[in-house]
Amino acid sequence: MHSERERELHFGCVVKLHFSLSLSLSLSRELAINGELAFSKNKRKFFLKKSTTKMAPLLCNSSVVFFLLLLLLLLPCLLATPSAINDDVLGLIVFKAGLRDPRSSLGSWSEDDESPCSWAGVACDHRSGRVTELALAGLGLAGELQPRGLLQLQSLQRLSLARNGFSGALNPSLARIKTLAAVSLADNALTGAVPASVGGCSALVSLNISSNRLRGSIPSSIWSLYNLKSLDLSFNSFSDELPAGIGKLYKLRTLNLRGNRLSGPVPADIGSCYLLKTLDLSSNLLNGDLPESMQKLSVCSYLSLGSNSLSGQVPNWIGEMKSLQLLDLSRNQFAGRVPDSIQNLTFLQKLDFSENNFTGNLPESIGACRSLLELDFSGNSLMGSHPSWIFRSGLKRISLSGNKMSGMIQIPSDAPQNLSMLDLSDNTFSGEIPLDIKKFHELKLLNLSKNSISGSVPVTVGEIKSLEVLDLSWNLLNGSIPNEIGGLVSLKVLRLDKNSLTGEIPVQIGNCSSLTSLILSENNLTGPIPTAVGNLTTIQTIDLSSNKLTGTLPKQLSNLPHLLFFNISRNLFSGNLPAGNFFNTISPSSLSDNPGLCGSVLNRSCPGVLPKPIVLNPNSSSDPVSNPNSPSDARHKKIIFSISALVAIGAAALITVGVITITVLNIRVRSSASRSTAALALSDDYYSHCHSPATDDSSGKLVMFSGTDPQFSFGAHAILNKDCELGRGGFGTVYKTMLGDGRPVAIKKLTVSSLVKSQEDFERQVNKLGKVRHPNLVAFEGYYWTPSLQLLIYEFVPGGSLYKHLHESSPSNHLPWQERFDIILGTARSLAHLHRHNVIHYNLKSSNILIDGAGEPKVGDYGLAKLLPMLDRYVLSSKVQSALGYMAPEFACKIMKITEKCDVYGFGVLALEIVTGRRPVEYMEDDVVVLCDVVRGALEERRVGECIDERLGGKFPVEEAVSVVKLGLICTSQVPSNRPDMAEVVNILELIRCPQDSPEEELI
Repeated sequence: MHSERERELHFGCVVKLHFSLSLSLSLSRELAINGELAFSKNKRKFFLKKSTTKMAPLLCNSSVVFFLLLLLLLLPCLLATPSAINDDVLGLIVFKAGLRDPRSSLGSWSEDDESPCSWAGVACDHRSGRVTELALAGLGLAGELQPRGLLQLQSLQRLSLARNGFSGALNPSLARIKTLAAVSLADNALTGAVPASVGGCSALVSLNISSNRLRGSIPSSIWSLYNLKSLDLSFNSFSDELPAGIGKLYKLRTLNLRGNRLSGPVPADIGSCYLLKTLDLSSNLLNGDLPESMQKLSVCSYLSLGSNSLSGQVPNWIGEMKSLQLLDLSRNQFAGRVPDSIQNLTFLQKLDFSENNFTGNLPESIGACRSLLELDFSGNSLMGSHPSWIFRSGLKRISLSGNKMSGMIQIPSDAPQNLSMLDLSDNTFSGEIPLDIKKFHELKLLNLSKNSISGSVPVTVGEIKSLEVLDLSWNLLNGSIPNEIGGLVSLKVLRLDKNSLTGEIPVQIGNCSSLTSLILSENNLTGPIPTAVGNLTTIQTIDLSSNKLTGTLPKQLSNLPHLLFFNISRNLFSGNLPAGNFFNTISPSSLSDNPGLCGSVLNRSCPGVLPKPIVLNPNSSSDPVSNPNSPSDARHKKIIFSISALVAIGAAALITVGVITITVLNIRVRSSASRSTAALALSDDYYSHCHSPATDDSSGKLVMFSGTDPQFSFGAHAILNKDCELGRGGFGTVYKTMLGDGRPVAIKKLTVSSLVKSQEDFERQVNKLGKVRHPNLVAFEGYYWTPSLQLLIYEFVPGGSLYKHLHESSPSNHLPWQERFDIILGTARSLAHLHRHNVIHYNLKSSNILIDGAGEPKVGDYGLAKLLPMLDRYVLSSKVQSALGYMAPEFACKIMKITEKCDVYGFGVLALEIVTGRRPVEYMEDDVVVLCDVVRGALEERRVGECIDERLGGKFPVEEAVSVVKLGLICTSQVPSNRPDMAEVVNILELIRCPQDSPEEELI
C-alpha cells in the first residue's frame, strides 16, 4: 500500500500530465520527426535521443522550448511516484467502474494493488504475470457490457460473464481482443445483433452467447472463425436463413442454435463439419428435406432437429450416422415409413419421432438397437400390432400413444424389468391387460386409456409399488376394482372412468396415501363411499359421477385439506352433506341427480326427529308413584338444587376467569404492539405515508444489510399506527415506514413469533435471504430481533400487487399483453435465481408479486417458511399456501418432500392466471371452477382462444399466448418429475417470445 503523500503526489502529477497533454500534442509530433522520446517504466528514466547536428535548430523553436519546460515540470512527478500502474490492473479497474456490483463480488479489486492475480475471478500466467482468464459467472453483475477496460488485457484468453445481468448491445470492440480463445456471455439480457466484427477473433475456440435477447441474422463472418470448436447461440431471437459457409468450420465439434426463429433449410454443407459431435437445431422454423451431406457426420452422437417444419421422408442414409446416441426429429412434418436402416444405430439410446406423419408398421429392425432406452412415436399414424421387441429390448420409456395400432398387448416371459413408463393410449388395442404387467417393478406410469381393452383390472397391478399414474379410462373393462389396488402406496393419479366396472369401491383405496386424483366416473359402481377415503389427505380431485353409488357421505370428507373438486352427480346418495370447509361452497351441479341428498347447498331441508322438550317442574318428582310431600322427595329436591347451584357457580367462575385472562392478554398485546415498529407484508400495494413518535430503539438488534444507518425515523419501539397498516399476510402484518435517512421501507411484523426458531437460526436464515439479490426480487434490506418481536425490512415497491392489477383494475386500465409477458418472464427469472441459491419460495401467488414504477415484477415473501422450526402440514397449508389453487399436490403429503418443483407448479398456475385474467379458483353461483382444469379442457378441445383475457381486445401475438398457456399446463403437471426446472422455463419463455415489431394477430 502507498502512503497518503505518495497518492496525493501521484494524483497531482496525473492531473498535470492530463492538463498539458493537449498543449504538447503538436510539439510531440514535431519532436517525433526530429528526435525520439522514450520512457522506461522499470528504470523510471526519461531521456531524449537526438542527433547533435539537428539539436541546435530544434531548441531554437519556441514550442520545443515550452515542451522541454513541461518535461522539467513533470520530471519530479515521474521520479517520485510509485511504480506505474500495471496495465492489467488499470484495465480491470476501468472495466469494474462501468458495472453495477450489488453483491460486492469484486470487492477485492483495488487499484492500489501492483498485480490483479489475487483478485476474485482473475487468473494469470505464472511466468509473465499477465491476466489470462476472467471468470465472473453468476456474480449478479449488471450494466452495459463495455470492453474498453478489457482491451488492456493483452494476454486474455478466457472470458466468462455468464449468468449475470448484462444488458445492451454487443460492442464490436470486443473483437479487438485478439488473444481470446473462449468467451461465454450466456444467461444475460444482451440485445441487438451480433456484430460482423466477431469474425476477427481468429483465436476463438469456444463462443457461447446463448440465453440472451439477441436478434437479427447470424453474420456470415462467424464462419471465418476457423479454430472454433464450440458455438452456442441457442435461446435468442435470431431469424432469417443460416448464411452459407458453415462447412468452413472443419474443427467444429458442438453447434447449438436451438430456440431461435431461424428459417429456411438445414445448410447443405453441414456435412463438411466432419468432427461435429453435437448438433442441435431444434425449436426453430427450418423447413425442407434433410441435406444428404449430413450422412458424413460419422462421429455425431447428438442430433436434435425437433420442433421445426422439416418434411419429406427420413432418408435411409440416417443409418450411416452410426455414432448417434440421441436422434430427435419430433414435431416436424416427416411422412412415409420409418426407415429400417435405424437398426444400424447400435449406440442409439433415445429415439424420438413423435408428432409427425409416419405411416405403416413400427419396424421390427429397430429391435437391433441394443442400447435403446427411450422410444417415442406418439402422435403419428402407425398401424399394426406392437413389435415383439418392444418389451424385450430393455427400454425404460415407451410412448406409442395417438396412433392407429391394434391387436393384443403381449408381454413375453423373458422381458427385462426396467421399464418405467408405458403409454399406449389412444390406439385400438384390444384383449385383456396381461397379468405379467407385474414384472415391471420400476414402472411409474401406465397409460392404456382410449383403447378397446376388455376384461377386468388385473390384481397383479397392485404389486407394482412404484406406480404413480394408472390410467385405464375409456376402455371396455368390467368386473370390480381389485382390493389389491391399495398396495399402490406411491400412486398419485388413478383413472378408471368410462368403463363398465361393477361392485363397490374397495376400502383398501384409503391406503393409497399419495393419491391426488381419483376418477371413477361413468361406471356401474355400487355401495357407499368408504370412510377410508377421508384418509387421503393429499387428494385434490374426486370424481365418482354417473355410477349407482348409495348411502350417506362420510363426514371425514370435510377434513380433506386440499380437496378442490368433488363430483358425485348422477348417483343414489342420500342424507346430509358433510359440514364445513370445501362443502360449504360446493357447486350444486356436482351433487345433482341424487334425490336423497339434502342440505342448504341443494335448497332441500333434511327430515329429522326432534327430541321432546324437557319440562322441569319443581313440584314434580321423577318417581311417578312417590308422594310429592314426602320428606325424602324434599331432600331430593334440595340435593338437585344444590348440584344445579354448584354448576352455575362453577360456570360463572370459569367465565370470570376467562374475562380476566382475555383482558390481561389484550393489555399485553397492546403493550407488545406499542413496542413494535411499523411492519409491511409484501402482498398489498403501498400508497399511504405515516409517521410515529420517536422512541428508544436500543432494546433490540437492528441490522441493515446495505450498511446504512440502521435507524427508523420514529424509533424501533414506536406505537403502531393503524393508518400505516396496509395489509395482512400469512406470516405477518404489513406496514410502511421511513428510515432515518427519509427513505421509505416495507416492514413485516411476524405474527408467528412462537414458532420462530432461535435467534441464531433466525439470523442465519435472514442473512442468507439478504444475500439473494435479483432485479425481479423485492430486496431484503434488514431485520430487527427481540425474543418477542421479529421484523423483516424490505425494499419499498410503490406500484401495487399483480393481484390488484389483474383482478381489481378497471377494464380500461388493464395490463397489456407485453407487460403480462414481461411479468411472467421476470417472475420466472427470479424463481430460477432463488433455486440456484437453494431457496424455495413456498408461497408464490399474484398478491406476492409487486409491480414497480417501471412495470417490472418484483417477487416477495420468498423463503419465509424456513424461519419456522418445523414445516408440518398445518403450517404449510394455513400459513404459507393460504391461497387456494397454487398448491402443488405433493405439498400435502404426510412425509413431505418439498422441492423447487412446488414453486414450478405455483408458477404454472400464476402464468395461467396472468394470461386468462381469472383467479386460480372461482366460486360461481352453482359451480366451483378450477382454472387449470378449465384451460386444460379448452386446450384439448382446441378452443384455448376462449380462455384468453377478453380485456386484451382480441389483438395480441396468438403464438405467444398459446405457448405460454401450454407451458403453464406443463408446469402444473400432477407428477413433479414431469415439470421443468425454472431455468428451463426461462429458456422456453425466451424462445416463445415473439419479436416486438411483429404485427399483432387477430385471435379467432
